[in-house]
Amino acid sequence: MKGMDAVVFAVGNAKQAAHYYSTAFGMRRVAYRGPENGSPDEAAHVLESGGARFVFRGPARAGTDLGRHVAAHGDGVTDLAIEVPDAEAAYRHALANGATSVAEPHVLEDDFGKVTIAAIATYGETRHSLIDRSNYSGPYLPGYVAADPIVEPPAKRYFQAIDHCVGNVERMDEWADFYHRVMGFTDMAEFIGDDIATEYSALMSKVVADGTRKVKFPLNEPAESRRKSQIDEYLEFYGGPGVQHIALATNDIIRSVDRMSAAGVEFLATPDSYYEDPELRARIGEVRAPIEELQRRGILVDRDEDGYLLQIFTKPVQDRPTVFFEMIERHGSLGFGKGNFKALFEAIEREQERRGNL
Repeated sequence: MKGMDAVVFAVGNAKQAAHYYSTAFGMRRVAYRGPENGSPDEAAHVLESGGARFVFRGPARAGTDLGRHVAAHGDGVTDLAIEVPDAEAAYRHALANGATSVAEPHVLEDDFGKVTIAAIATYGETRHSLIDRSNYSGPYLPGYVAADPIVEPPAKRYFQAIDHCVGNVERMDEWADFYHRVMGFTDMAEFIGDDIATEYSALMSKVVADGTRKVKFPLNEPAESRRKSQIDEYLEFYGGPGVQHIALATNDIIRSVDRMSAAGVEFLATPDSYYEDPELRARIGEVRAPIEELQRRGILVDRDEDGYLLQIFTKPVQDRPTVFFEMIERHGSLGFGKGNFKALFEAIEREQERRGNL
């Protein structure tokens, strides 16, 4: 696999979503498809930041499957598209190992060349498109036209890549096995028991990844606990399994958080006690920014045998308490912030309690 091709969202209003992510996430719109150029039922805006690509699809008329999806699930991710060197071979391998077909391999073509696409189903109503764009130079896919930015992009982008995409499921082991068999992924990490538990809620997680570690999919399931976990809340409000959050890799998390906060992005708050814990201070050691600067913004720190990382999480970016984002800055660490799990999930629990869903 070459890496993530795009994260595709189904949203109630694609133009509004494109404007929000252009403004608040510093993304540049590069392509568009809609009623004006041969797509009468939906509008779609393609935004990029470095190697990260988001596609926002919204219904342009009633009665479409896209509209049904938004009504059932709210704004959310429908497709974690993966770029592959041979879409047909990847598709045939997937079906031979138990995958369900969503779209057979087919070729899209325009003046910029050809793209081969196939798609398979994964958890819930999520799909993986398998895309070979090695013979294509257009702005996104045939059928899309180049589009100007909605707002002037920042001089320095806020993030440059998709680090990982997290799925909330009901049967974690089954879906981990799916990725082993169907896509040849291996286990990268596993968190069970007290790894992800607070006084009130708990969950379990496995991280599966391709051989290059360019495509990483943590899979979460709820664990038995005293109260409703964030996974239980997601499954209830999303109406089943789906993509919980997308982690975005940044080279300057402080600058990105400052710019995004100024544009209206809401991040989870971290109590001062987190930064004052002497065990934490001893464990993380020296990092590139003074701890006071991280504390002022609520940025979490974790260190492992390979290095350290800085991370922070947004609140849900739509009305339902479902999809949110993570900003992550890695300095050698290949982990997922295990040392921060308790602080993070306590922060989420505070938000759940405010919503009446804990």
